[in-house]
Amino acid sequence: MSAKPPLLEVKDLKKHFPVRKGVLSSIVGYVYAVDGISFEIAAGETLGLVGESGCGKSTAGRAILKLIDPTSGTVRLRGERIDNLDRRAMRPYRRELQVVFQDPYSSLNPRLSVGEIVGEPLANYGIVGGKGLERRVAEIFAQVGLREEAMRRYPHEFSGGQRQRIGIARALALNPSLIVLDEPVSALDVSVQAQVVNLLKDLQQELKLSYLFIAHDLAVVEQISQRIAVMYLGKIVELAAKDALFSAPLHPYTEALLSAVPLPDPDARRQRIILTGDVPSPINPPRGCRFHTRCPYAESRCREEEPAMREAAPRHFVACHLRGGVAASS
Repeated sequence: MSAKPPLLEVKDLKKHFPVRKGVLSSIVGYVYAVDGISFEIAAGETLGLVGESGCGKSTAGRAILKLIDPTSGTVRLRGERIDNLDRRAMRPYRRELQVVFQDPYSSLNPRLSVGEIVGEPLANYGIVGGKGLERRVAEIFAQVGLREEAMRRYPHEFSGGQRQRIGIARALALNPSLIVLDEPVSALDVSVQAQVVNLLKDLQQELKLSYLFIAHDLAVVEQISQRIAVMYLGKIVELAAKDALFSAPLHPYTEALLSAVPLPDPDARRQRIILTGDVPSPINPPRGCRFHTRCPYAESRCREEEPAMREAAPRHFVACHLRGGVAASS
């Protein structure tokens, strides 16, 4: 009996942006924003994708959704390949794949009422119209904690947290299977962040949703994710269950990120790992391990040979010559 395929399967996904110069706009190089990442998301699961700003995590989310076309690699939804589909062929899959952006204000049309914004996907797909459309939008508003009378107001009349609820409502309109959450709480106050994260968790349980939760804040990612992928300079360097990653990180970059996470106990102390140097340019990434220029443990092999992702412990994968273990093959 064959195993059930994951909801989303990403394999060796790449997105390279050309760098052009001169009068003829000749290509003189590429920005290796996403350079060969692979992961899966099961139905009902949240995968956190974390890393410093500029590591390529938001680009990865957009490439998966085909908001930008991938350079290479494959993306499969329920086993069906979607990365090579044209705009018309992709349309049916848009209902299953939705997104919530970081800035709720810039992602909402200021000329439409928020009821029209949430109802627009339903009208575009011909799912419901007339009075039925208004009733359905009111139901979605209730799901995200907004009153029905708010439907007639405009985005500028709401707070940041309320606007993000509207963005979530729009993403829910077509009953998706997977929502890509691109830094959904980073622009919000800490107290509002907690409210939005709790809302997302409740919606996931109620609607059986899957999330790709993109963020740079590991403390937030810990609250909502079952598994976490750590990204550095276009590559995933560690992928593990949340508990395993937080209790026993294997990659030196993950260790540094976790050392910066605040502890809830004011008397607790954690040794902070300060990385030296700047993140290398994605136009000219270092040879070998991309982290070796900032890694306190780097050896000569790290500067010459790129580490493969290995299963160092059960379902705990790491791309590191020194921490990779012997359990898995290249």
